[in-house]
Amino acid sequence: MSRNNLIKGRTSLKHHVYHVTTCTQNRQPLFNDFQCARLLINEMKNLTDQHEIESITWVIMPDHLHWLFQLTSENSLSKVIQTLKGRSARVINQHDEGMGFSWQRGFYDHAIRTEESLLAVSRYIVANPLRARLVANVGDYPFWDSVYLHGDE
Repeated sequence: MSRNNLIKGRTSLKHHVYHVTTCTQNRQPLFNDFQCARLLINEMKNLTDQHEIESITWVIMPDHLHWLFQLTSENSLSKVIQTLKGRSARVINQHDEGMGFSWQRGFYDHAIRTEESLLAVSRYIVANPLRARLVANVGDYPFWDSVYLHGDE
């Protein structure tokens, strides 16, 4: 799907919840590297700490990220994702200068409309490593988290 088709009709509203999926350039499985995945997680956490978003559920797959979060600042959804991609690429490339890490242009997003959808989307996100047969039990996969696990919903 072209980038122009991805942004058609995209809205970005403070306090709304979005499910975002974004891929590494050429779907390279760069997040098989534990340190690269941890660096991405740190940048996601930084956006929460800076009150840009409130993270709900996420999973980092070898070549893409699924992230369910609520916008909590005046910044647009596109700006938040642009910030995440830029910062994470910078720190990952500093970690391994020869890697040349980059993200694919654009991202997929879906606005969540009901509380029931939040739980269903969270379950879908967390089950990604199972569907990809990376693990037999989601608890064995190291790169995911959800507020539903902690009971902070």
